[in-house]
Amino acid sequence: MAEPRTRIDPTDPDIYLHGIPHAEFAEMRADDPVRWIPQARGSAGFDDDGYWAVTRHADVMAVSRNSEIYSSRENTAIARFQPDMTREGIEMQQAILLNMDPPQHTAQRAIVSRGFTPRAINSLRTALSDRAERIVSSVTAAEGDFVTDIACELPLQAIAELLGVPQEDRGNVFEWSNSMIGYDDPEFNGADPMESAMGLLGYAMQMADERQTCPRDDIVTTLVKAEIQGEHLSVDEFGFFVLMLAVAGNETTRNAISHGMHALLTNPEQWELFKDARPRTAVDEFVRWGSPINVFQRTATQDTVLSGQPIGKGQRVAMFYGSANYDDIVFTDPHRFDILRSPNPHLGFGGSGAHFCLGANLARLEIDLIFNAIADHMPSIALAGDAQRLRSGWINGIKHLPVEYR
Repeated sequence: MAEPRTRIDPTDPDIYLHGIPHAEFAEMRADDPVRWIPQARGSAGFDDDGYWAVTRHADVMAVSRNSEIYSSRENTAIARFQPDMTREGIEMQQAILLNMDPPQHTAQRAIVSRGFTPRAINSLRTALSDRAERIVSSVTAAEGDFVTDIACELPLQAIAELLGVPQEDRGNVFEWSNSMIGYDDPEFNGADPMESAMGLLGYAMQMADERQTCPRDDIVTTLVKAEIQGEHLSVDEFGFFVLMLAVAGNETTRNAISHGMHALLTNPEQWELFKDARPRTAVDEFVRWGSPINVFQRTATQDTVLSGQPIGKGQRVAMFYGSANYDDIVFTDPHRFDILRSPNPHLGFGGSGAHFCLGANLARLEIDLIFNAIADHMPSIALAGDAQRLRSGWINGIKHLPVEYR
């Protein structure tokens, strides 16, 4: 790796146009694993002067596992907003499961987890396998954009299958979620992310309201009718859950698929190995390598110390999964893409703790199914140009990947 050029703010969206800043992260892990990153007040939407960047695997795990000291609710889990974000706007997002703390988080997660039990996910296997086959086999062009042709389709269809969203409406979900997370990218910032969020919220709330009066045998009805210890999801709470699912279940899985395909095609021996062996370890290496969520944050609820570094009450603490997943204390030769890597304790689904990804098993299933379908129907797929990366301060995304299909 080249030497770091300068001290950076690793939530700067321009950095990720060139990929994860591995050299800088390696330097931080070695010399300053809990580093203060100064920011101009308000530049990231927060009324403070910066945050602590946490880059080591062990420290990310420690923060993730301690919701009492490190709050998701106070400033949300999103480490960078637009400069015009208001405090009211931040507090509105506290209604999303991702931005809750126990006991509220515990109670709501107990309800929504009913839709993500192993039995519920396994019940989708046949339908999603058929969809994966159809998605890949329906591509007839010689060249195209892998992201829009293939990578985005199965996650969108899985959400539609899970929630009972008509498949003809999945394009709206795609557009809404792109706008919600792509506000730093010129390609997507023509749309108002708040307007898109309200559009998706309204759609989900209407769906929940319909199930309240006309129940069906689907997950929406299960969630809006479920009751645990006297608690159930209101129509509003269901709407915010779908809002989170649109990003967590669509954007992240899509980017894991895109990064995985890009890595296979730039490491052709790994693509040949995958086609021949179909190793079950491949999915976790796709997620580790791509680290689709680069960073989430917490806020210290009290004065504390992390790896010898004092952290003050009210200060933000950003966990960089894109660094932790390449920590050479944990991963042997982390910059080698290896679909046989085992063990692979990556943090691509979060650093365990209360906020470990609710849909991890669904994501793994989708990724496994789509890559097997690609290997069966497109064994000669090849790159036709450079990947175009998303300009984002917290998503490590590929927005376009030109390929030759045959």
